[in-house]
Parts: sequence; C-alpha cells; structure tokens
Amino acid sequence: MQKHFQIPTMAAPPPSHRCPMPRSPHPHDAYRLIGGAGDDAVAHGLANAAWYQCPLPRPLMKDLMKRRDGRAIRDTVLWFAAIGVAGALAVWAWTLQSWWALPAFLLYAGLYAGPADSRWHECGHGTAFKTRWMNDTLYQVAAFMLLRQPTVWRWSHARHHTDTLVTGRDPEIAVPRPPSLLYLGLALFNLHGGLRELRAVLRHARGTVGAAEATFVPATEHRRVVREARAWLAVYAAIAVACVATRSILPALLVGPVPALAGAWLYLFFGLPQHAGLPENVLDHRLNCRTVYMNPVFRFLYWNMNYHVEHHMFPMVPYHALPRLHEAICADCPTPYPNMLSAYREIVAAVLRQRRDPTYFVRRELPPQAGPARFAPVAAAAPAIPVPSQPGDSNAPMDSGLLTR
Repeated sequence: MQKHFQIPTMAAPPPSHRCPMPRSPHPHDAYRLIGGAGDDAVAHGLANAAWYQCPLPRPLMKDLMKRRDGRAIRDTVLWFAAIGVAGALAVWAWTLQSWWALPAFLLYAGLYAGPADSRWHECGHGTAFKTRWMNDTLYQVAAFMLLRQPTVWRWSHARHHTDTLVTGRDPEIAVPRPPSLLYLGLALFNLHGGLRELRAVLRHARGTVGAAEATFVPATEHRRVVREARAWLAVYAAIAVACVATRSILPALLVGPVPALAGAWLYLFFGLPQHAGLPENVLDHRLNCRTVYMNPVFRFLYWNMNYHVEHHMFPMVPYHALPRLHEAICADCPTPYPNMLSAYREIVAAVLRQRRDPTYFVRRELPPQAGPARFAPVAAAAPAIPVPSQPGDSNAPMDSGLLTR
C-alpha cells in the first residue's frame, strides 16, 4: 500500500525547496528549539507556512465545525465510570493481597491516562464541548492526569499544529531521527518525559520558565505557568498526606504521577502511528500524518484521533464530526490503514531502517485524482517537483534537509 522512500543523493530539488542539512555534533541537536534547525526552517519559509487543505464546500465545513455539549458529556461520564470500575477492581485485588492487583492497576492506569490524552487534546482545541467552561475544566483535569502542565502544553500543541514535524520548530516530534529504541522503551511508561515534566513543575513553581519553553509560550502566560505548577505541588502534597493518614500507598496509586506514568502505554499505543516514520519538513498533512481505522472501543477511548490527517488539516472540527470529515475528503487523501497492526508493521520497519539511515521515511501515496502534494512554501513551490513512481527516481521530492537533531 505504501512505498518506502529514501531521499536520493543526486538530482536534488532547487535550493528553494529544501533547507541545508545541519552540521551538529549530536544527531539530535537539530531538533532543539534553541540552537537547532529552527532558524533554517524560518529562513526557508517552513515556519507558520500555508499547508495544503483538501477542498470542501463552505456549507459543509460550517456544519462540520458545529460544537455540541451532549456527545462530550456522555462520553466523559462513560470514561469516568470506566475509571471508577477499574479502580474499584484494583483496590479490591489490593485488599486481597492478590497478584491480580498488578494487572488490575495497569488496566486502571491505562483508563486513567490513556483516554486523558485525547480529552486533553480535544479540549485544548476548544472543540469537545460547545460550552467553554466545560472545555477548560476537562482540559485542566486531563492535563493533570497526563502529567502535562496545562499552559505549557497548550502552547506546545499550538506550535505542533502550525509547524507539524518541522525540525527545530515542533516541540512534539515523538520519534526524532535516528530513533532511539531505549527512548521508545522508556516511553512505554513515560519514564523519560514524565520525569522531565516533574522537574519542570519544580522549576516553574520556583518562578522559572525555561528558555526553550519561552520560544512558544508567550511571556504574558508565564505567571499562569507558575501558578499552575504551584497548584499541582499542593495537590501532590495532599496525596502524600492522604498516604500518611491512611498508612497506605493506595492514594498515590490512584491519583497523581504514578497512574499518569503507569498508564502511558495506552496513549503511546494510540499515538505513535500519528507521525512515526513519516517525512519531516513538508507542508502537507497527507504526507506526514496517518489515518488508521479503529474499532468502536478504540475510537471511544481515543476520541476519533485515529482520523489524524483530517484533524491536522481541519483542527477546529470536533472529534465527533471527524468520521464525516473523513468521508468528505478521503478521495483526496492516501488510503487509510485498515487497522493498527498494519500501521505498526510499517512503523517498526521504518524505525529500524531510520536507525541505519536517518534520511529514510515512509512515502504516503496519493490517489491519481488528488491535489498535488505540497513539499515547500507556496511561493516557492512552482514548478512542482514530479512525484516518483519508484523510490530510486532521481526526480523524487526531498525532505527539506533538516534530517537530524
């Protein structure tokens, strides 16, 4: 279904279509928000650029963007009910001193943190509910459950949308090249990112916002970042007091960083197919995002974020309307993956290949009737670079050259 593509070393596109490959002492340095490849991206028009959008009739677009409270209220009640049932099961197994407590707590943590990722995400866009305070409230709750500081991550995700997979600009590139298998293993329980986030909470509580964070968090929001960090520390202190008062670690197993870390496996499973193995520094979400078909249970847990091409292209469409949006634009997009297994087969092969060759990526193939792929800023995109039919075609469009960080 997909062609695996390696950037050719000859017959490169004109300079206006690519950024020079950075020379860095460490292969990941180019991904740094300060001192990375971000300046090159800005210079070559990849930052805050105009992305390809599938054509949609205006009346349909307005209808798809309508927000409603009912669906999100129902789904939120069901989610917290599932958390409650799983938590009761875990506590029951714990009181019996049964080894079944371990899988029970992993299930609880998965339901605690896994769906929180999509709820945090959708409420961050302000599209889950029609009522603003409902979006804001669930956003704060879900961010706490994920161990993601609300204001920092709101602005981080805004940058992720304006500069998706643009090296040195996007702070949310999950699999930088060359990929680290150790990092991916730690990500199963968010051990690297989670501990880094806890250190950031302490730093913010002292009143310090990091230099890298300041590249995307406006200065007017820094005081809010500090207030949120101090509020989190107060909640953590309350959890510690509850553990002392009950002479049990159960409170810490049910609320706070422990279930946030222990449940990361579920949102990693759902989220890795979004972009892993796909090209960086292109301006077409059809090329650097995946849409994967899921069963109804997964779609409920993930709030339809499996329609990821559609979400990135039209981020103000609520989650419940994404299946309709998919039907409206699917003729202009690559063939969706039939299931998660097919997506992971591709991802595993791509990640292993990228460890040997960081210039390698998976080429998403557009249907014949689709609009032309966009590899460069509109002003520099003509004449269009021919799309190769074979991976070795010397006219192949190149990743923009920002390939290592």
